[in-house]
Amino acid sequence: MKRTLFTLLTCFVFTQAFCQSAPKPYGPLPSKGQLNWQAIGMYCIVHFGPDTYTDKEWGYGDEDPQIFNPTQFNAMQIVGAAKAGGFKGIIVVAKHHDGFCLWPTKTTEHNISKSPYKNGKGDILREYREACDKLGMQMGVYCSPWDRNSALYGKPEYVTDVYRKQLEELYSNYGPLFIVWHDGANGGDGYYGGAKEVRKIDRSTYYGWDITWGIARKLQPNAVIFGDVGPDVRWVGNEEGHAGETSWATYTPHAPEAGKKPGNGFTKDSEGTEGQRNGEYWMPAECDVPFRPGWFYHKAQDGKAKTADSLMNLYFKSVGRGACLDLGLEPDQRGMLNDDDVDKLKEFGNNLRKTFAVNLAKGAKLKASNVRGGNMAKFGPAHLLDNDRYSYWATDDKVKTPELILDLHKSKLFNVIRLRENIKLGQRIDAVAVDAWQNGKWQQIASVTSIGGNRLIRLNENVKASKVRLRITKAPVCIALSDFGLYREIKFPPPVVHSP
Repeated sequence: MKRTLFTLLTCFVFTQAFCQSAPKPYGPLPSKGQLNWQAIGMYCIVHFGPDTYTDKEWGYGDEDPQIFNPTQFNAMQIVGAAKAGGFKGIIVVAKHHDGFCLWPTKTTEHNISKSPYKNGKGDILREYREACDKLGMQMGVYCSPWDRNSALYGKPEYVTDVYRKQLEELYSNYGPLFIVWHDGANGGDGYYGGAKEVRKIDRSTYYGWDITWGIARKLQPNAVIFGDVGPDVRWVGNEEGHAGETSWATYTPHAPEAGKKPGNGFTKDSEGTEGQRNGEYWMPAECDVPFRPGWFYHKAQDGKAKTADSLMNLYFKSVGRGACLDLGLEPDQRGMLNDDDVDKLKEFGNNLRKTFAVNLAKGAKLKASNVRGGNMAKFGPAHLLDNDRYSYWATDDKVKTPELILDLHKSKLFNVIRLRENIKLGQRIDAVAVDAWQNGKWQQIASVTSIGGNRLIRLNENVKASKVRLRITKAPVCIALSDFGLYREIKFPPPVVHSP
């Protein structure tokens, strides 16, 4: 009898322990650096160099370093304006295609030490690093692989003796970095030390990406690597600042050596916008877009920076779809942002803060159709309303389409819904629908696909309701949802109210 009771008790304890175990991860998972990148949400890439003074977008590589002489360069003003806009990091364009380096590098004479700035003692990268540290902003760097100035470009020596050494200097001396950035502009006509010719390279093999990216992995292990060839963050496929309505965080790069490892292939533009539901790698999208019409400053574009409203639209179409927004800033010839640009960033930041200042779902009574482990608090829906991005409501393994009701206790007005998954366990949900209690019955007010690290549903109308219901309509595995928030954007959309 005692043995039987002991056996039953052992089975009960085992069963309880099993039921309390977390859901098994699903699909590819983000790294520590990718989790940090996702939480940042928005950052700015700053283009400033010889092109600022020649009124070009791409320098040819023959520009005299003497033209680079900002009279009022102010990293604090630039980084501070980004922070006021709600951005949490900046990427410094340390070298663009013209090959001019904004730090005193040992790899080329075509650098800031040959300019009049601070009598040849200037270091723009150091000033940005100090400004980021003072303002609590994260920093990344972009060093163009293509160099239209270098006589060695196109030869193996450029990669081994110039480009990789430039990356080593940047990663060693200006960290910590949250991202190292690359783009797809590689090879073409240029100065090339006076040769003035066209040089073409195979961008999939010339740079030896496995070795080149290994420099970042070693010196900045928590930095994500962005590029049209991955491997951590993919290009969204446009420079308009938006991801697809459906946006998967997973992707498999294409030829020439697709299937071996990320970085040996390329992102197809159309696929980069949405990603792939069953992609082989965790490779979410970055949405890059210039603040003004061009990436560099042009006086003719003064007053043409995006408005606060247009930035808000981009926010919902990028960050709101699980991607990150990368906004290009363009300091002028003084080395500062135009006052109009600063004002628009501030207005956008204020609107963003006001929108998400109050989660109207706080204090709601939550009722879930299923909670993992027989209603274990460890996996209960209360975690949806805390401030922990990775605490979560989970269901039993067999329950893939649960429902959740938020009883707000009284009617509240909202027009934005926020959902997040615990992406440490993968992207698990395919589709959801949201209903509001209207006129004595449930009425659907929204449906979306792909949740991931962040999903914002911007309703076309204000909704007033005392109860809201979330329905998971499609998922391949049990859910791990970490956030369900209701917010009110004051300025937009128009105040059309649906009352119960």
